[in-house]
Amino acid sequence: MPTAPHFDEDSALREALKRCSPATYDAVQNFRRTGDLAHLPAIVHGVIARYVEPNLRLKLADHADSLRLHEDLGLDSLTMMEIVLLAEELLTISISYDELCHLRTVGDVREFVVIKVRNPLAATPVHFPVQK
Repeated sequence: MPTAPHFDEDSALREALKRCSPATYDAVQNFRRTGDLAHLPAIVHGVIARYVEPNLRLKLADHADSLRLHEDLGLDSLTMMEIVLLAEELLTISISYDELCHLRTVGDVREFVVIKVRNPLAATPVHFPVQK
């Protein structure tokens, strides 16, 4: 059962999310406290927004799941790895490179994170359709 974080955990969380919005921090805190999957979309969008150029962040404001990570948001493979590392830290999940390669849109990432959080130890054979 999720519990309230200790001071050291909260300090580490604030450090990890220092360039994220306060809403992202609140969503992570609430998720960790309750385990409620309803907080995951805000976390996913907040983490992605951290790495998106400021002029493209407005596109994420509407939680547009059809936005393509590379083409629409300009995220390269190195940036995607940074996003994965932060998501792994925040949500205590593990994402392999093979799984990452199938994520093309913001919606793909959101759906994938929900799957991984529900069953973090499973080798998730997620195969999203390739966007053209």
